[in-house]
Amino acid sequence: MTLNFLLRGLLIGFSIAAPVGPIGVLCIRRTLAHGRTAGFVSGLGAATADALYGGVAGFGLTAVSGVLVDQQVWLRLVGGAFLIYLGIRTFLARPSDRAATAAASGLISAYGSTLILTLTNPMTILSFAAIFAGLGLGQASVSYASAAVLVVGVFLGSAAWWLILSGGAGVFREKMSAAGLRWVNRISGTIILTFGLLAVGSLWYR
Repeated sequence: MTLNFLLRGLLIGFSIAAPVGPIGVLCIRRTLAHGRTAGFVSGLGAATADALYGGVAGFGLTAVSGVLVDQQVWLRLVGGAFLIYLGIRTFLARPSDRAATAAASGLISAYGSTLILTLTNPMTILSFAAIFAGLGLGQASVSYASAAVLVVGVFLGSAAWWLILSGGAGVFREKMSAAGLRWVNRISGTIILTFGLLAVGSLWYR
């Protein structure tokens, strides 16, 4: 029974993390600029947020999820503004020394930024709520132990995707010239900025 919930969590976490959005673009860009560790740690921030929201859905915390949904306008505004900031910063960033390794402070910043971005995306909790409801999870019949195993599975599944993505992007890192990295920054910055503008703009077209 425990293995069943763990496998379900792995599948849910992996499938929710896999669609490439602004976090995926950030992970790829940071991998190319700073190495696999920076890209993977960025992904772990998103995986942590996925696990937190998975816990809200899995433990049936309807009051918490209700508050998050009710405040989705502010969450979308904060998340969109943060994406706009990151997009501009990424676009203007100069290619770093490819031989340098990411410092601890840089890794903490990479982790924290993706954690905040994922937590301020109201669609994340809605996605988990819909999937858990469809699979009959998060109900009273599901024990706390099973829900905890499910959440661990969500984190591991999401982390597995970020490991694959950062590892794949890392293959191309050594082949990138300074000019190539500059274009990566510009393209990534434009994409992230666009996601931010769309998030903020959607508030006026609801």
